[in-house]
Amino acid sequence: MHCACGHAHTPALDPSGTPVPLSPAPVALHGRLICHDTAQMLTALDLLQDHADASRAEPGCLRFDIAQSDDPMVWTLSEVFADEDAFAAHQARTASSPWGLRSRDMGRDFHRHAAQVMIRREVPSDHATLHALLVRAFDGPAEARLLRALRADGDLSHVLVAHVEGVPVGLVALSPLQAPEPAFALAPLAVHPAMQRRGIGRALIDAALRAATGPVVVLGDHTVYAGSGFVPADLASPYAGPGLQIHGSLPRGSAVVHAGAFTAL
Repeated sequence: MHCACGHAHTPALDPSGTPVPLSPAPVALHGRLICHDTAQMLTALDLLQDHADASRAEPGCLRFDIAQSDDPMVWTLSEVFADEDAFAAHQARTASSPWGLRSRDMGRDFHRHAAQVMIRREVPSDHATLHALLVRAFDGPAEARLLRALRADGDLSHVLVAHVEGVPVGLVALSPLQAPEPAFALAPLAVHPAMQRRGIGRALIDAALRAATGPVVVLGDHTVYAGSGFVPADLASPYAGPGLQIHGSLPRGSAVVHAGAFTAL
């Protein structure tokens, strides 16, 4: 994002939340790139955008922000990668790239550390990233359209976000069901492909169950949800079948109706 000063500025990210133990941990890098003369500054201006674009396209890159500071010889940098392997792949690609070959003599003042996955409620600045995450996780726009429609219709009871230093890497949503008592549908649920099979999905499900004030119904693979206490649901629903599951209870055979946005799936 650019402002009147001509510099690129990264939108503020919300780093708050409840920590999720994760191994291997994501890797974060923060610091400065320092040009020693005008020639190096011009090289940075010429090559950094392509380097940033290539870095963001890496499967394990969660964040790559670099911006020229008020001092035109200094760039501030913030990077987050899924794990050490993803960071090592980034370094290997960079080393042989035009940027890597021509920036070797520039000064670097970086701090690298293991990052923490956190879960919190969504904030408005998450919306665009969450929709992009859903498209990436499901290899298509259907779940992103569902989230957008639920939000537009006022049918989002909770959206919980897993993030690394404010960058969303997962989400789960709850929407109200029409049922004999207050109840909720859990969907969508998604985790960034580079962060899957590490416990984030389970942590998001469990956080959603704590946030819910009644039974929660989900349509999905029983092996994914059974560990959080879901059981097959005997309910009257267009989605009735082996994949319909419930946490908590509703009277057997109860009719449940999902929010209108689900009809478009």
